[in-house]
Amino acid sequence: MDASFLSNDFEDVVAADRTNVWHHMTQHKPYESSDPRIIVEGRGMRVWDQKGKEHLDCVSGGVWTVNVGYGRESIADAVRDQLVKMNYFAGSAGSIPGARFSERLLAKMPGMSRLYYCNSGSEANEKAFKMVRQLSHQRHGGKKSKILYRERDYHGTTIGTLSAGGQDERNAHYGPFAPGFVRVPHCLEYRSQYGEVSDYGARSVAAIEEVILREGPDTIGAICLEPVTAGGGVITPPEGYWEGVQELCRKYEILLHIDEVVCGIGRTGTWFGYQHYGVKPDMVSMAKGVASGYAAIACLATTEELFDAFKDNPDDPLNYFRDISTFGGCTAGPAAAIENMRIIEDEGLLENCTAMGARLMGNLAELKERHKVVGDVRGKGLFCGAELVADRDTREPADERKVQAVVADCMARGVIIGATNRSVPGFNNTLCFSPALIAKPDDIDHLTDTVDQALGKIFG
Repeated sequence: MDASFLSNDFEDVVAADRTNVWHHMTQHKPYESSDPRIIVEGRGMRVWDQKGKEHLDCVSGGVWTVNVGYGRESIADAVRDQLVKMNYFAGSAGSIPGARFSERLLAKMPGMSRLYYCNSGSEANEKAFKMVRQLSHQRHGGKKSKILYRERDYHGTTIGTLSAGGQDERNAHYGPFAPGFVRVPHCLEYRSQYGEVSDYGARSVAAIEEVILREGPDTIGAICLEPVTAGGGVITPPEGYWEGVQELCRKYEILLHIDEVVCGIGRTGTWFGYQHYGVKPDMVSMAKGVASGYAAIACLATTEELFDAFKDNPDDPLNYFRDISTFGGCTAGPAAAIENMRIIEDEGLLENCTAMGARLMGNLAELKERHKVVGDVRGKGLFCGAELVADRDTREPADERKVQAVVADCMARGVIIGATNRSVPGFNNTLCFSPALIAKPDDIDHLTDTVDQALGKIFG
């Protein structure tokens, strides 16, 4: 770490942060008597705070974003060069990096042919919701407007996306919400809602169909799902689930919107999480890993059929998608995304993600053998979770305070991990691991060795 960060002058930065900055997802009362943490430098998978302490970052920037690691000069150079040439123009016109990235990205997404640029993952999902609602008015007299979403899934922070939010603690106090969003059950077999069933995947799909029939298929325009539920507990879908969802969408003419804000651009070992399951979505939203946090960018990909629906009546002045996203016109995002994609390809990071993900899951399985508090381990690629329980037989969730104590103990040992947090009442009990795609075997082993020590200390 650069020693200049440790100068006495840096105390002014801490003071300014404490006095002026409102941090995300943070209760600020403790900062009246203690310093906020400031991350000042990053290289590879390691970051340093204002005290010079080194941490192994196993959550890729705290929210599953820095997929190719810190300190990538080639991405910074690409952004700098683009900004000097042309930094911004409204998205009603094109740009060189916007055109080039769209071509390269969509080549990785068979069936998708259009890319809409916007500001954030929340906004990308809002765009999809607006498209569904507009099509409902244009083609169905406004009736086919409902959007299904899943318990435990998360789609963003706006009132619109919270209306499709399956995490009640994230939603609390922000209602009333927008009408027309309908919840379907989660698909976590470890927490089966149906008791012991021979085919949990099929039962979960049947539960969605029950909601469709209850609401009326002619009222439902789309279903929005994460390929792997992220903040709701790292929930991998049961066998046959996605195939069943696809069949329901075809049967009832429902658009399939897959939220890849977390899983997209390599997190699960493929470019997109849905590509593990052979489904063909109508819309795919993405953000976080698209440029690994080197510039702000989010996108919504659609099929050509969906795109054509907004130009099939050019004489109607309201027929096109009447939407704008101010910073969707920034060129830094697609410039960074092009170089981010090149790094993933040239360094074989999808393959590395698969290999290191298998190592991580193997290590977590060993932790389950050693610690009775580990009830279930699950994941895909470098996106894994360990659900902690007070009792394996009853599967009673571990005390949330103890789960957070494990996170804090790992932090004190120099390893940053995550956990479900203020999301699902009574079930904020899953440790979350999402190292950068550049992770090496020693990084994975250091991560799980540290968790092993923390579990032993907190749970005995």
